[in-house]
Parts: sequence; C-alpha cells; structure tokens
Amino acid sequence: MIPYAPEALTDYTNPVEKQKLLQALDVVRAKLGREYPALIHGRPYETDQRISSVNPARKGEIVGLVTKANLVLAERAVAAAYAQFPSWSRVKPETRADYLFKSAALMRRSKHEFSAWIMLESGKTCAEADADTAEAIDFMEYYARQMLELTGRGAAHLVRVPGERNQLVYLPLGVGIIIPPWNFPLAILVGMTTAAIVAGNTVVVKPSSQTPVIAHRFMELLREVGVPDGVVQFLPGSGGEIGDYLVAHKHTRFVSFTGSRDVGVHLHALSARVEKGQLWLKRFVGELGGKDAIIVDEEADLSAAAAGIVASAFGYAGQKCSACSRAIVHQAVYPEVLERCRELTERLKQGDPLDLSTDLGPVIDSTAYAKILSYIRQGQQEGRLVTGGTYDDSAGFFIAPTIYADLASDTRLMQEEIFGPVLAMAQAATMEEAIAIANQSDYGLTGAIYTNNRAWIERAREDFHVGNLYINRKCTGATVGVHPFGGFNMSGTDSKAGGPDYLLLFTQPKLISERL
Repeated sequence: MIPYAPEALTDYTNPVEKQKLLQALDVVRAKLGREYPALIHGRPYETDQRISSVNPARKGEIVGLVTKANLVLAERAVAAAYAQFPSWSRVKPETRADYLFKSAALMRRSKHEFSAWIMLESGKTCAEADADTAEAIDFMEYYARQMLELTGRGAAHLVRVPGERNQLVYLPLGVGIIIPPWNFPLAILVGMTTAAIVAGNTVVVKPSSQTPVIAHRFMELLREVGVPDGVVQFLPGSGGEIGDYLVAHKHTRFVSFTGSRDVGVHLHALSARVEKGQLWLKRFVGELGGKDAIIVDEEADLSAAAAGIVASAFGYAGQKCSACSRAIVHQAVYPEVLERCRELTERLKQGDPLDLSTDLGPVIDSTAYAKILSYIRQGQQEGRLVTGGTYDDSAGFFIAPTIYADLASDTRLMQEEIFGPVLAMAQAATMEEAIAIANQSDYGLTGAIYTNNRAWIERAREDFHVGNLYINRKCTGATVGVHPFGGFNMSGTDSKAGGPDYLLLFTQPKLISERL
C-alpha cells in the first residue's frame, strides 16, 4: 500500500486549475434550488417541511431545499441503523477500509465540484474550500489505513506467556449519532462519519441546517461507491426536535458532536442518561470550540508573527474553532505588532467568494451576523478600535475584519468565543504574564507562540495549556495525520481527530485468551 500523504492543495494561480473550478461553479450553479430528501436505508423520505439553505454571500439565492425530518423519521433512522449493525459489523475491516479508499479516489476526481458547493453554501473562498475538500480526502485515506493498522495490532502489543494464545480485538460499538458543524461542512462531516463506519458502526447523520446540501452530496458519493444501505442514514432537522431524541435514544451507543459549547454540554449531559432498555453507557466524542491565543515575544520575527495572527484570525472570517481570537504581545513590541496587524488586515479583500481574488467572505447567516455585531459593540466599551467595525447585510452577511486593542484580560472580548472576524489584542509586561493571560480561559484548543528564545519555547511546551500548540507558526491549519486535533477543558474531549488514537473512540476492546 502507498504510504499516507496529505492531499496537495490546488494552486489557483495556475490558469488550468482556475478554469476547472470556474467550470465546476457553472455546473453547480445550474443545480441551485433543487430539493433533497432525507435518506433512510437508502430510501428517500420527505415531510411537509423544508430547510432552506441560503448562499451567505447572496442571501436571496437558495442553494437547496432539504427535507426537515420529524420524530417519526428519527425513530425510523435509528431503527434502520440498529437493524443494519449486525451485518455491517461483521464485514471485514479490509472491505470497510476499501470503501473509504474508493470514496477518497472519487472525491479526488470531483474535488472542484465539491469545492464549488462549499463556496456557494458556506461562503468560503476558493482556497478555504479547496482546503476543506482536501481535508475530507485526507480523513478517508488516513482512517482507512488506521483501521487496517488497528486490526493487526492487538496481539503484537500483548506480553506473551507460555501456554496461552492471547488476542486483543477492537469491536465496533453500535449505532452512532453524527452531528457535524457548518464551518467545515465537508471535511468534519466526512471525518466524523467515515471514522465511525470504517470501525464497523452504523450511523445517523444529522447535518448542520446551514450546510445540508453539501452533506447530501457526500451521501450520494457513499452510495456511488457501494456502501450498503442502512450503514449511513441522512437525517436533516432541528436539534431541538430530532437531535435530542436521537442522542437520548436507547439504541444509540455513541454520539459524535462538533459545534458550540452550549449545545455540546447539553448533549453530553443528555447522553449520560440511561434510558429504559439501554444496555450501555453511551460514549460522547465532542469538540466544542475555543478562545485561541497567539503569544508574541519581544525576541520574535515580528513580520512572521503579524502574518500568522492575521491569517489565523481572519481566515474564513474567523469562523474556525482554531481561529486566533486573542493576540497577547510583549509590551516592548506591542505597538509594532499592532501596526503590522492593522496594515495586513486592511489589505484583505472582502467580497463574494465567487470572485476568486477574494480573501474574506461573509459570515454564515443572520444569527451569526447579529451575534458578532453585538461583540463589536461590546468592544467599543472594552477597548480601542484599530480597524474594521463596519458591516453590511444588504446583499450578504458581510462584517469587515475588526481589531480591538488594549483589552484587559478579563473582558468579554478576551474571554468569550465570538466565532467571527474580531481580533482582541492585549499586551503583557512579561512572558510569564502572557502565558498566564493565554491560560485565563475556559477553553484550551489551539495556541501559538512566536519567539526565538529557546527557554520560552520550552516554557510554552510545559505551561501553555492547549491541545494543539504551535511554535513560530499560525494556530489554524491542522493537517490530518500530521497535527492530531482536539483540545482541553471546555474545548471538548480532546478526541484528536486525524490522529492515530481517534478510531479507538469508536471501538471497544475485547481480550480473548486461549489455553494451549
């Protein structure tokens, strides 16, 4: 087998690749406004309600109308997954892995089409959409190989004793509920879903209501490669109406969730309840967000630091759980770093992602738009506006990249997850204080430090309390197989997606010992 290597990103300065994407956009735009059903055991189901998916850059443009499932369909979906589990769990791991290899190959051949859907439905720029598609391919390639490795490791890791043959096998859990987010509408959906099914589980996927069309497209791909009916159910709907029902169901064995802290905490508590007839304690795999910080030392490459801050803060309009929402800078270089960040931010081009020269698109919807504006108003009370602060929702949900400076460490802008293009900057008198400020958070997902001082690098390794620490590079852009991803504290269960331990979360080990 060819060793795993991350998917190469597309160079859109290449006229050939640019033309391929433009052609894909034309193809996808011709399909806008279509209706998409729920899918249970391979069969389409509809209700009298629809979820309207809107292009956030052109809010009058309907990307698609997706069936909104009710409790009847929710029960049917869990029943279908439960019925399919015995046969799917007995399919050889090699065969299950092969479905992922085939899916990755097919997506690779259609990558521009998938990226086009992402651009239209989630408002990502061409570069961000391409990275999303590449990561989805990476997850499938990586998890397929990890399943094969897991299958063969049981006996090798046990101590041998005379007269016994011992084996540790990793069994699938059962029915899982997959609840992915909208901000990586393909990559995280694909990673969560394929990790579960390659391990032998069957699942019900409840996609984000903001990005259900790209999720449906992935369901079509799974069917194209022959994944058996009943292994994956596609069930769009509201969290309050069907999400809680699915999580609490007695046949649900595990819940895999990526999203907001409040929803994650609620689902975690709900999954801990034992329903009548339930035979297990449910497993909860959660990634709940972050309030990520980049620290800049006085002994740092200030140009690199500013570039890393701006890229991390405003990539995809700050709508990443790994985004840099706090920059904590040593007071000796704070004015210079602040000015460099302002200059770089004001060079960013904001607009419709269909203009391939756009650096920064819209935020996802009216709810996010209103929430982010409330923080911009809060910033006027807590700090000094350096740049941005403007907004316009006449055509789409556009908020200019915004920097507030001179913030105290306990202000809302320094403590609360904004999930938008708002950067809070603070200064620290010492590096000890900078690390203390960075750790002054309920979250602990990603963080970065820029310094050429080896002592501070080592100190950050020990004391900067985050799941993913980056040194002299930005705090976004984790690569599957290279940077296992997941955080501490209220950032979730530190599941380390894209890492060698991730599939263990979807299996249960069984020891078999035979006397010879």
